[in-house]
Amino acid sequence: MHLSVIIPAYNEEERLPKTLREIDEYLRKQNYESEIIVVSDGSTDRTVEIVKNLMNEIKNLKLVEFEKKRGKGFGVRQGMLRASGEYRVFTDADNSTSIDQVEKMWPEFEVGFDIIIGSRDIKGAVIAVPQSWFRRRLGDIFNLIVQVISGLWGIWDTQCGFKGFIKKAAEDIFPKTVINRFAFDVEVLILAKKLGYRFKEIPVVWINDPESKVKFKSMVEMLIDVFKIRLNLIKKLYD
Repeated sequence: MHLSVIIPAYNEEERLPKTLREIDEYLRKQNYESEIIVVSDGSTDRTVEIVKNLMNEIKNLKLVEFEKKRGKGFGVRQGMLRASGEYRVFTDADNSTSIDQVEKMWPEFEVGFDIIIGSRDIKGAVIAVPQSWFRRRLGDIFNLIVQVISGLWGIWDTQCGFKGFIKKAAEDIFPKTVINRFAFDVEVLILAKKLGYRFKEIPVVWINDPESKVKFKSMVEMLIDVFKIRLNLIKKLYD
């Protein structure tokens, strides 16, 4: 298995079918084996039913289902650890970054990087449908605070939901993670740095979804979790 695509999902009955079909259409054209893993994080709508129905249509579509909602970080962790691919990419159910952007990752993996971070904030990135001015400024402030607290200097977009890992990095990092909500990306990158893995940001094409589930409250919760990560480092929890 060359590539595993992990999609964390919570109540995504509306957006998920289109996303899955687009990812499948792309993967069918590639000359490598692949799988798509949807992790339903306590969905209460028809997400699970829809994925099960699409299994007849989409080859290597798999479902991991949890009855209790724990958070995006939990979903990504479970998907990463159940994946079989030599390379493992997680992406969002809204398909804000299309799967063909994975082609930008292959050259970086080939030269020795272990983790590739999709970024909306570096040269070459294309934001086809931008967020509001207020939302962008909040994001900038959040990223600056993250850099100060976490030591991830120079990484301006820790939160883009499009990241790729080599198998060994995924299997070393994700069992150590404890953050279940949106700040899990920060924890993953801190652990990657701590374990000596090399990571790099690449520019991606990104389309803002006005129905995004990351609201102002979520950003406040993310900041709280970033401080928890810092405390975990001080307490040597990750050792």
